[in-house]
Amino acid sequence: MIKMQNVSFQYGDFTALDSVSLHEKEPIIAGLWGRNGAGKTTLMKLLSGLEKPTSGDILVNTTSPYNNSEAMKHVTYMQENHPFSQHWSVNDALRFGAYFNPQWDQSWAEYLVELFELPGKKKINKFSKGMQTMVKIVIGLASKAPVTIMDEPTNGLDAHMRKKFYQALLESYEDDPRFIFLSTHHIDEIESLCEKIAVIHAKTIIRYEETDQLKQQGILLSGEESLVRDFIKSSIIIEERRLGKQISVMIDQRYTEEWEQLANQKGVSIEKAPLQDYLVSVTTEGVR
Repeated sequence: MIKMQNVSFQYGDFTALDSVSLHEKEPIIAGLWGRNGAGKTTLMKLLSGLEKPTSGDILVNTTSPYNNSEAMKHVTYMQENHPFSQHWSVNDALRFGAYFNPQWDQSWAEYLVELFELPGKKKINKFSKGMQTMVKIVIGLASKAPVTIMDEPTNGLDAHMRKKFYQALLESYEDDPRFIFLSTHHIDEIESLCEKIAVIHAKTIIRYEETDQLKQQGILLSGEESLVRDFIKSSIIIEERRLGKQISVMIDQRYTEEWEQLANQKGVSIEKAPLQDYLVSVTTEGVR
């Protein structure tokens, strides 16, 4: 599917990505999480062949994607602010989607247009942010590209339309398994859809692992300061808050029954940290 090996990219003297490695051999829905400016967009542009790495190797279905029309038949990349022509209607976008994607599924595209209640003849530049996102979803899913990359796929969608998107994505994947990469800085939006999550920080991928495993990381402990500090001992604190003599800390440990039992014995409150909070804390500069 995809392979990035020690990939770096520079804009002039600015290093946007540094020594990124990311391998995935199987069809999978995966998430890409990172804070603003972490390098998500650059990584997606490299995978989709829009940019050439300064160093390192990238393969998409065994082929280097940059400046390679054959490789582009395997990749669809729907950007957050996708450059639709100001003259295009929804029908125009579907026509061009069919032209550039050999695996295009027109019947599925028409189904999605109806599902999202998109007016086929209306100009896309007249749409709200949410409706433009729906057009991106239609093209991304109907492309049936072996590697489908979608940047902020829930941007502007209300709860009802997000639910429709989730259902459509899973249906599309079940009918035609492939590598679908969903980029976001709000992981709670897509974590239930993703089998794995890649975390980008400090210009590189620091983790790529199964979502269920990643969700077990991060423990919240609170109570009297002396009790909490004695309990955590040498554990790495990634977040700390104080209220009088009470403190609340997050530690970079896997939540287990053993931790729960020990905390109860020591009179320390314990709970699992939400994944989004854990990721924000673990990627905060200056974490102790």
